[in-house]
Amino acid sequence: MNRLALYDRVAEETASTVIRRYSTSFGLASRLLGPGVRQPVENVYALVRIADEIVDGASEEAGLDREGARTALDTLERETEHALRVGYSSNLVVHAFARSALAAGFGADLTRPFFASMRMDLDQTVHDEASFDAYVYGSAEVVGLMCLRIFLIGHAVDAATEERLVHGARRLGAAFQKVNFLRDLAADYESLGRSYFPGVDVPTFTETDKTRLLDDIDADLRASAAVLADLPPSSRRAVCLAQGLFAELAARLRATPASRLVRARVRVPNPVKLRIAAAAALGRTPPA
Repeated sequence: MNRLALYDRVAEETASTVIRRYSTSFGLASRLLGPGVRQPVENVYALVRIADEIVDGASEEAGLDREGARTALDTLERETEHALRVGYSSNLVVHAFARSALAAGFGADLTRPFFASMRMDLDQTVHDEASFDAYVYGSAEVVGLMCLRIFLIGHAVDAATEERLVHGARRLGAAFQKVNFLRDLAADYESLGRSYFPGVDVPTFTETDKTRLLDDIDADLRASAAVLADLPPSSRRAVCLAQGLFAELAARLRATPASRLVRARVRVPNPVKLRIAAAAALGRTPPA
C-alpha cells in the first residue's frame, strides 16, 4: 500500500469512528448501505458532525467564545474548499469528505449553503419564514443532496427520475431537521436561547402549534416516501430505515402533549428502532 492509499484509509477510518461515537441511529442505518456507498456517506456525515460540534458542542467546553467558534468554523470551511480543489487535506475528516465529494461530483455548490447555516447558529436565535427556509436548506437538505449524489454514482437515471429523487432528498432532509427541532424544542430554548420555528413562542407552545408543525413534517415524509422505490438497491434499505425512524419519532411527538414537549425530549426506544431496522432490512418500504 502506497503512502496516499494508507492516508486515505486512515482518513476514512477516522470518519467512521466519528459517526459511530456520535450517532447510534445513523450508525444503525449506515449498516444497511451497500459496501460501495457506506464509506462515502459516513465521510459526509463526519464533516457535518465536526461542524456541529464547533457550533454547539465541544468548542464551548474547550473555552471558545462565539468569535472563537466562528473562526474555527471559517477555518474548517476554508480547509474543506481547499481540499475540494486539490484532493488533499491535513485534516483527516476533511480529507475523507473531499474524497467522497470529488467522486460524487459535488463541491462548494453544496458546502457553502451548509456552512452558511452553521454560521447562522452563531448569530441568530429567532427565525422568520425566509431565514428558516434558508437554514433548513443549508443544514439538512443539502446533506440529503450530497448523499443522493453518492447513491447515484454508477447509476444512470433519466432527467425526470433524477428530478423526483432530488425533490425527495430535499424533503426527507427537511423532515429530519424539523423533527429534530421539535424534539429538542425545550433544550434549544433553555440552553441555547433558540427558537427555530417561525411564529412559535416556546413558553406558550400549544397543541395547535404542535399539530401545525407535525402536519408540515408529515407532508415532507410523504413526499420523500413516494420516491424511495426509485433509489438504487444499494441505498434504498438504509433510506427506508431512516424514513421509518423519523416517521416513528414524528408519531410519538404527535402523541405527546404540547405541554410535555417543552419540558422533555421524546425518544424512540431501542427495541422499536430494531423492529424498524428489521423491516427495512427485509426491503419493506414505508407507505407514502
